[in-house]
Order: sequence, then structure tokens, then C-alpha cells
Amino acid sequence: MQSDYSYRLTARPGQDFDPDFTPHFTPQEMLEMGVFEGKYCNDCTAEFPKSWFGKAKTADIADESLNYFGVKSRQPLSVWRDKGWIYGPDPRGWFQWYCRYYMGRRLPDIDAIQIKRWRGFSRHAGQIRANCEPGNIFCRPRQRQALLQWAYDPFI
Repeated sequence: MQSDYSYRLTARPGQDFDPDFTPHFTPQEMLEMGVFEGKYCNDCTAEFPKSWFGKAKTADIADESLNYFGVKSRQPLSVWRDKGWIYGPDPRGWFQWYCRYYMGRRLPDIDAIQIKRWRGFSRHAGQIRANCEPGNIFCRPRQRQALLQWAYDPFI
């Protein structure tokens, strides 16, 4: 998917985040809970710590049952490209950016774009609060799965 790309880690892993970026889950937690139908980062696992994938729910073919909420949760990468949702050197999109950011890569211009996108995604939490009974985690499962895939707490 991406060859001849390297980057420097200039921050401590899992630390030194922008104050406007406060994800609820680490990449490892997200992978273990079940995201992207198990079909994400499958071809670049060597880039990240092996511990992230020890209990990760992964598959060679997308399988919605691997998602935490058991629902379809993703569009093909071609849709992301067509809509202009891929920024900078991360051809797999936001989650790849987050994994690299978590590891300590900092690219101020790209980071600002991705953090702004992450903050904007919180609107889905507001829709869940407005339309679901408190504690009913089965209400709006697609939105909850999407929140999880953006490192937000879907159990609001």
C-alpha cells in the first residue's frame, strides 16, 4: 500500500498529544474491540508494535461480525479518495494517521487537519444522546461503531 515512506518519531508514544486531541481509546484498544470489519492495517502491521495485534480482531476479508457492534462500518478506500478524505502521507486515512501520531510522529499541518476532523466527528455523540435512551447501547449501532472507529466513547 505504501512503500519507501519513513518518518521520525519526535514525541513519546501515547503522550504529548495536542491539547485539543483527547481520544478515548488507543489504537490497540480499538483493534481489540473490533473496528473496520477486521480489515484495516492488515498489510502494514510490521510498522506498529506487535502487541497491538495480539488480540486484534482482524480478517483477510471484511467481516462485519468482527466489529464491536456487529454492523457494517466502512466504505471502500476508493470512496475516501473520491471524497478527498485522505490527507498527507497516510493513504489509509484517519486511523493510519492516528496510529502514527500515537507512535510519536508529528506533522503539524496534517495533525491540525486530522484533529479538526476528529473534533467534528463528535456530532455523532450528540445525535446518540438526542435520540437514544441512556444506557441503551443497541440504539444507533452504526453511529456507535463509527464513534469507536474515531476513538470516541460509543457507550455515551
